[in-house]
Amino acid sequence: MYRPMQVPLPGNYRSAPAFNLTRGDLGNSYKPSAWIVCGELICGGDWVVSTWCVIVVVMSFFIRKGVSLQSVEGHNGKYVKRKDKQKKREPGQQQKKRKATEGADLNNHSSLSNEEIESDVEDEAESNRLGKSVQFESDDDAGETAQDKKVRLAKLYLAEIEREERERAETEVIDKDVIVHRLKEDYLEQTGKLKKTVADNYVGFDSNGMQFLRCKEHKLAITCLITSSDNKFIYSASKDCGIVKWSLADRRKVNCRPRMQKGSADSDNGHTATVLSLAVSSDNQFLASGGENKVIHIWNPDTLEHLHMFKGHNGAVTGLAFRKGTHQLFSVSADKVVKIWSLDEMAYIESLFGHQAGITSVDVLSRERAITSGGRDHTIRIWKVVEESQLIYNGHVGSIDAVKLINEEHFLSCGDDGQLCVWGTKKKKPLCTVEFAHGVAAQNEEPNWISSIATLTNTDLVASGSQDGHIKLWKCDVGFRSLSPVLNIPVTGFVNAMSFTSDGNYLIVGVGQEHRLGRWWKIKEARNGVLIIPLTKKCN
Repeated sequence: MYRPMQVPLPGNYRSAPAFNLTRGDLGNSYKPSAWIVCGELICGGDWVVSTWCVIVVVMSFFIRKGVSLQSVEGHNGKYVKRKDKQKKREPGQQQKKRKATEGADLNNHSSLSNEEIESDVEDEAESNRLGKSVQFESDDDAGETAQDKKVRLAKLYLAEIEREERERAETEVIDKDVIVHRLKEDYLEQTGKLKKTVADNYVGFDSNGMQFLRCKEHKLAITCLITSSDNKFIYSASKDCGIVKWSLADRRKVNCRPRMQKGSADSDNGHTATVLSLAVSSDNQFLASGGENKVIHIWNPDTLEHLHMFKGHNGAVTGLAFRKGTHQLFSVSADKVVKIWSLDEMAYIESLFGHQAGITSVDVLSRERAITSGGRDHTIRIWKVVEESQLIYNGHVGSIDAVKLINEEHFLSCGDDGQLCVWGTKKKKPLCTVEFAHGVAAQNEEPNWISSIATLTNTDLVASGSQDGHIKLWKCDVGFRSLSPVLNIPVTGFVNAMSFTSDGNYLIVGVGQEHRLGRWWKIKEARNGVLIIPLTKKCN
């Protein structure tokens, strides 16, 4: 039985009145023991007390916003409308189902059951034909109300957070304040309001702990790299078409996928040309790679087993990004097109058009909004997928080679004009621009190209790299209206890729003798490989 309960807000919210909260009959065992974030308020209650107070993060954590698709055949790159509704049965199947349920005698229960089982088998066969799995609701779930489902999901989410925090702290007992803090951060991140100030904590780097990783699969320049969300592994790729998995803890190669020969029997199971982009899903279930051979390969990150290949782009695949908490993949290409894929169903969703030149990079966080850089068309675009619209930003005078989201409301860009720009999503021009961020080339007095950038998501720390011999760490000041230097890290060669670990303890760098996109110069004294840089923070 459900009944309303008056729950007062904490004392520090002195101007806010008490409000009603509906909960199940928890008996005498109920004791207010935690604070659960709800919108802009904080309400008191047990782990399961929030029946109407559904945390946005809970729902997005357990109910992945996938889309059901009809079979897409003969895709030729044209725009295909997304299907947000549930998959419909074919007319023949609907007719059989109606006959099985409407035409059966209610007294002849066994006959009715046989007809329904036969129909379900047909549905499953049809589902298998489309390469999709059908999930049937359990008997327990069938009798579950929407209110009960919210409570159950809240329990599961809180248990998952407690488990993660216990593993992180390496202890069996977790202070509930830690879980409250995590809930608040997750909510703010989902709403795009999470902003941490950490840049002032960085005081240097551990030169003795720096290590350069090399292997035979990376004899040529590194072109891209990515770190797993649990900070255990690094995935890198190079101009010699190889993909390598590294252990961050052991500083060694764990697995690899070497180059495939064109025309061979296994040519569809790997790259036959330069790999230009990598992405790993936030749950570490899928690794995606793309390159000059115009296809996207999907791998098992644990074993590097080949799972699938997507075709559709008419140019080199220059950027890949997974939306956080989902298996929705965004890809961009030199063919000027953004494509969206569903890895839950291994299917193409739609194409987005607008750029007037080859697209050079893509990034996405939790929202269904991707950001892309248009290279020589001098624009950055935010694609509002649900609204079917796009926002256009102008500011660079040269090619925009990379763009990275700082948080849902701010982003960083760089290009061959030597400019490093910070933007706000509500302004069409940069909030701040650092001219000649990496100096001027001695041989031609032109700005050094900024070849790579990285952001520590939802913080004020960013990094930029060039071929001038230094990686620079910057602090985004209050309001994101200026960039202040934090650290200079000496690195010889082209800094072609960078990635912070999510805890901010390491900066992983892909170094090459050549630029990732061409051979304009060659720095012979540089080495091709992956550089691990431990960052030093102030003692708390």
